[in-house]
Amino acid sequence: MNELPALVLVTSSFPITGDGSEAAGAFVADLAEELAQHMPIRVVAPGGVEAVESWSQNVDVFRYRTPDQPLSTLRPWQPSDALKIARVMVGGARATEQAASAGPVAHILALWALPCGEWARRAARKHACGYSVWTLGSDIWSLGRIPVVRGRLRRILAGATHCWSDGLKLMEDTRAIAGREVAFLPSTRRIDRVRLEPMRSQPPYRFMFVGRWHPNKGVDLLLEALAQLSASDWARIERVLVAGGGPLDAEVRAAVRKLQDDARPVELRGYLTRDQATDAMLGSDYLLIPSRVESIPVVFSDAMKLACPVIAMPVGDLPFLMRSGMSCGTMSARVDSWAYVDAIRIAIRTPPSEHAIGTTEMATRFDLFSCAQTLFRHVHP
Repeated sequence: MNELPALVLVTSSFPITGDGSEAAGAFVADLAEELAQHMPIRVVAPGGVEAVESWSQNVDVFRYRTPDQPLSTLRPWQPSDALKIARVMVGGARATEQAASAGPVAHILALWALPCGEWARRAARKHACGYSVWTLGSDIWSLGRIPVVRGRLRRILAGATHCWSDGLKLMEDTRAIAGREVAFLPSTRRIDRVRLEPMRSQPPYRFMFVGRWHPNKGVDLLLEALAQLSASDWARIERVLVAGGGPLDAEVRAAVRKLQDDARPVELRGYLTRDQATDAMLGSDYLLIPSRVESIPVVFSDAMKLACPVIAMPVGDLPFLMRSGMSCGTMSARVDSWAYVDAIRIAIRTPPSEHAIGTTEMATRFDLFSCAQTLFRHVHP
């Protein structure tokens, strides 16, 4: 282990299998490698078994064991799920302590508030160092609604040296819980490729959805909207790719099968690796973001960097972002499948090339290097 003071990143989002199922995890891995150019990084992250591994130069990963399914899908009132949650809580705290004890610590950064912020708070108190917290929408908009949990959140955030949120509205809502200053810091991945072919200027167009098949991500609303498109609408669509996986697996497969039976050009795939997702986005004219709940999804900044305009629901910070400059896509009037149909119909009658300047302008707002520099300035002793 490196004997220089390290930054310990405590996270529930980090690649495990490399199958593309951890979108936020890919961002944390990119961030760790960017920060590792300035100081040693020890990452506390989920895994199949407890282990310590060398991830890359100057980045070591301390794994805590997690169940196959996401913690958000576990039901704490079920004894078997409660036991799984308890094991994660114990294992995560143990891995955080192991990482903090592996050598000098400059600071501990929790990505995200719960449960990682609690593990960071305890380790920082024991090792006499500071800790900071970066919040996600699930921290504040889901867990923050539970009275007992909201109190725990307030304690974690209030004791932190610095607090960030990866959304503008989320920043304000985090501030309301924490009773302290919270800054905006966007989560974004490293994208090394660019679109070489010009955007299409006439139909038929290619659409894609990539993400969790979960109610929050609105994949069910998307499929309902696709079923409402007319034959003349479909004549302007070359294909729709639906990729990902999650708790709505059975519903998604059934809806896609019905569309395929009706001779609609809908393709179903599982999780995409980073390279596969990049290839798919470069081969698409519009990215579909039908989310019910969102701040600024990582796939939004991915799309902007790859010159792929979006069709989005009016949730989180997307309305502000998409209306704050040149056009980078279309947005539905409401969060329902009927309004999303209207947004798709506008898109298939709007050449993606009209969004070229807007996507380029928007991409400049999401820079991994700037994000890492901000963190380094605040956490480096």
